[in-house]
Amino acid sequence: MASKLARQVARVITAHRQREGGGFVVRRPLPSGSLDYADPFLMLDHLGPVHYAPGEAVGAPDHPHRGFETVTYILEGGFEHRDSHGNHGVLKPGWVQWMTAGSGVVHSEMPTDELLKNGGTFHGFQIWVSLPAKDKMIRPRYQDVPPEDIPWFESADKSTKIKVIAGQVEGVQATIDTHTPIYYLDLRTTGKYSLAIPEGMDVMVYNYHPAPILVGQEKTRVSEGQLAVVNTHGRSVDFEVANAAEEDPEKREARVLVLAGTPIREKVARHGPFVMNTEEEIYQAMADVRAGSFGSIPGSTERMRKTNEANAKRNQAGRA
Repeated sequence: MASKLARQVARVITAHRQREGGGFVVRRPLPSGSLDYADPFLMLDHLGPVHYAPGEAVGAPDHPHRGFETVTYILEGGFEHRDSHGNHGVLKPGWVQWMTAGSGVVHSEMPTDELLKNGGTFHGFQIWVSLPAKDKMIRPRYQDVPPEDIPWFESADKSTKIKVIAGQVEGVQATIDTHTPIYYLDLRTTGKYSLAIPEGMDVMVYNYHPAPILVGQEKTRVSEGQLAVVNTHGRSVDFEVANAAEEDPEKREARVLVLAGTPIREKVARHGPFVMNTEEEIYQAMADVRAGSFGSIPGSTERMRKTNEANAKRNQAGRA
């Protein structure tokens, strides 16, 4: 039975598809035509799942950021990141990277050499989180977290498992440090579960799996590629798998991302890879990039060459 304190779904948004980075296609429910900003979340991109033949994998060559955080969560495949501060790492399945761009950084997100050479499936997510004005110009920071350092919660009846990337679930606390109070959860269920969310936090639920899920007190059906925006009234969000009688385990288990955050409630000015509070700050960011103050990463020409070759090979084969 749904809790009397459970929240309801205010609306459901279907993600649209668009091309990003070096040419990969994403499903993007936020921002969309009906939801430009969900304070403090600026963007949610569902990357894949896409299967690459050998030589076809693409990423996002060198590009700048300032004033916000990017959070990348890998399910399958992997990518290699480098930045203008000398940071370098390889993210594989289950890894999370929480990058605080802060005052400014140039970084690249490229497919691993293994994925590019041998082909394979890539699947993951990237969200953008705004920073409050007091933190927009802080020193850039990376938190690369392997799967063994990300805790899981399991319900008493074993029907629900939740990967706690940020926030906490029934005493299971995330290891990642965030600048604003945020919940970022990978929830998987074959039954029912009522998730407690602190009052005052806005909540979104994105279904990234073929199995539909019922969300909220009124059991609103949310299908794959859809984002449910949950209202702010109530202390919990109810989840129930819609295909409980399905024999195929893949079709019976629902899998969703749960994003919740305390609104910053500040003016947002955004332009491409910059998110600040005023237009003047955006112009300054662009001027700083032109002046070279964000720095650069050795090997940019080679990364662009690999990207162009992968796109040409994919286009020749007639694949998106």
